[in-house]
Amino acid sequence: MCGIIGYLGSHQAVPVILDGLKRLEYRGYDSAGLAVASPGRIHVLRAAGKLSNLEERAWETTLHGTLGVGHTRWATHGAPTEENAHPQMDASETVAVVHNGILENYARLRHELLDAGIPLSSDTDTELIAQLLGRVAGPLAERVLRVLPRLEGQYAVVAVSRDEPDTLVAFRNGPPLVLGVGEGEFLVASDVTALVARTRKVIFLENGDVAVMTREGIRIVDATGTPVEREVEELDWDPGRAEKGGYRHFMLKEIHEQPDAIRNTVLAYLDAERTGVALDGLGFEPERLEGVRRIHLVACGTSWHACLVGKFFVERLAGLPVEVDYASEYRYRSPLVGSDTLVVGVTQSGETADTLAAMEMAAEAGALLGTICNVRGSSAWRAATARLLTQAGPEIGVASTKAFTTQLVALLLLGLGLRSSRGLADREDRELVAALQRLPLAVEQTLAVDQELYGRGVELITAGDDSLFLGRGILYPIALEGALKLKEISYLHAEGYPAGEMKHGPIALVQEGFPVVALATAIPTRDKLLGNLMEVRSRGASLIAVAEAGATSVTSLVDLVLPVPDVPILLQPVVTAVPLQLLAYHVAVELGLDVDQPRNLAKSVTVE
Repeated sequence: MCGIIGYLGSHQAVPVILDGLKRLEYRGYDSAGLAVASPGRIHVLRAAGKLSNLEERAWETTLHGTLGVGHTRWATHGAPTEENAHPQMDASETVAVVHNGILENYARLRHELLDAGIPLSSDTDTELIAQLLGRVAGPLAERVLRVLPRLEGQYAVVAVSRDEPDTLVAFRNGPPLVLGVGEGEFLVASDVTALVARTRKVIFLENGDVAVMTREGIRIVDATGTPVEREVEELDWDPGRAEKGGYRHFMLKEIHEQPDAIRNTVLAYLDAERTGVALDGLGFEPERLEGVRRIHLVACGTSWHACLVGKFFVERLAGLPVEVDYASEYRYRSPLVGSDTLVVGVTQSGETADTLAAMEMAAEAGALLGTICNVRGSSAWRAATARLLTQAGPEIGVASTKAFTTQLVALLLLGLGLRSSRGLADREDRELVAALQRLPLAVEQTLAVDQELYGRGVELITAGDDSLFLGRGILYPIALEGALKLKEISYLHAEGYPAGEMKHGPIALVQEGFPVVALATAIPTRDKLLGNLMEVRSRGASLIAVAEAGATSVTSLVDLVLPVPDVPILLQPVVTAVPLQLLAYHVAVELGLDVDQPRNLAKSVTVE
C-alpha cells in the first residue's frame, strides 16, 4: 500500500525523504509528494505518476529545512491526481499530514466540514484529517489527541506544523508505523526498509500510540495522553540487501537470493545436533501443544498458496487436521476455534490487515496463536505466542519470490516440530532434516539452468492470451502460485488447477497452441498427470513441464522441460516454484513491463 517517511534531524530533509520514498516504491503507488516545514511556512510538492516526477520538481525547487514528511500514494479516496496526492494541508496551511489507511466516516466528516464553510481542495480522506487538526488550537500533539476520537477506521498518520518546525507527530490505528532512532536524528516510516540505510534502531508503534518526536527525544502516549513505554529494537537487516546488486530487477535478484534465504531459515530452527527442529525456538509451550487437536492456517494471496502446501506438510507429518482459509473470509465467518486450535497467520510483511484481524479473532476465542512472517517486530510477530521468522530479508519486488519459498520451508519446519512434540519422530525425520539442509544446493542447481530454455518458454506462453497451470497433490498449490505470478507481472490471464479437475471445465479452453504448464516431477500420481497432458496435447496444446531432466516419460510428451533436481517429495514444492518464478519474470521482461512494480498492485495490503 502507500508509503510514509518522516524526518527530523540536522540534515536537509528533502534528500532523506526522497531516498526513503525510493526504498518504499516497491509497495505500489500512483502519486507522490513531500512537505518541508520551516518557521512560519510549510512547503509542499506533489506529483502524479512515478517518483521521478516528484524528484524533478524537488531539484528544480530549492526547499530548505530539517523537518519533513513524504508519501507514495495508492489511490483509495479520489483519483490518482496531483490534487489528491499527499501531503494534504488544512485551509490555512498550518498543518500538513501524510496518511495510510481509510477513514470509514469519510462521508460524514466531509459533509460536516463543507457545512462549516471549510473549502476542500481534494477528494481524499487524508485532507479531512488535516482540516480537523487545523480547526483546533494548541501544540500539534495536543491537537492530535483532540482529533483522534473523531477518526473512525484504519489510519497511520504523520503530521507537521508550521508553528513547530522541530516537532514530528505520528499516530496509528491499523496500518504500521515504525520509528527510527539515529545519531542526532529521528525518522518514522510505514516500513523498516525506508529506515535501514540510516539506522537499525527502531521502535514499533502499537495501535493507539501517539509518538511525539522533538530535538530532545521521543515521547509516546496513548489516546488519552498517558505515557507508554515502547522497546527500542535493533534490526538484523543488512541495508545492502535492499539494493539491486547488479541485477536488472529486484525480482530477479530476490529469485537468486533464495538459496541463502532458505539456508538461513532452516538453520535458524534446527536443534544443536541439526537432526531435528528445536521447538523452544518457535515459542511453543509444550503443555499448550499437548492440547492442540486441529490447526487453522490463515493468509492472503501468495501466502495462502504456501498454506495450501503447509496443509500437506502438517497433516502428513503431525497427523493433525488442517484447515486453510483466506484471512479475508475467515474473519467474517464463524470458524470453530477454541483452546484446542492452533491458528497460524502467514504473512510476508506481518502487517496484512485481513490476516491480523483473523489472528485477533482467533486469539479472542482462546486459540494458541502463531505466525510465520518475514519482519521481526511486526504486528503479527507481536500478536503471536509462537513465531517462525522467515529469514528472507527485505523483499522489494511486489511479486513475492523468496518470501514464498521461505514460507514453505517454515511450514515444513512447523510440521516437523509438531511431529516431534507428538512423539512421532523417527529415522525418516532425520533424513528429511538432512535433505532440508541440502535444499539450498538444489535451488542453486535450478537457478543454474541455461536461460535460453526460458526464452523458448516465453515464446510458448506469449503465443496465447490465456494459459493453464496444472499440478497434482502437494504440487497443485504450486500451479496456483505459478499462474498468479504470471498474472501479476505479465498481465496475461492464467489459471491454476489440480490436474484431476481439468476435465471438469478448464479443458474447454484448450485449442491449438494453448499454453499448458505442468508440475510433472516424480510424485505418486505422475502417471495420472501425464494422462491429463496427453488429453490436452491431443487438442493442440503447447506443453511446458517442470520435471527432472532425465524423466523421459515427460520429455517425450512435452514441448519444453524446465529441469529441476530430484529431491524428496516434501521438498518438491520449493524447487518447482523457482522455474515458474523465472518463467513469469522472463515473459514480463519480454513484454517490456515493470516487473518490480506491476500496475494496481501493492506489496503490503494494510487495509481491507
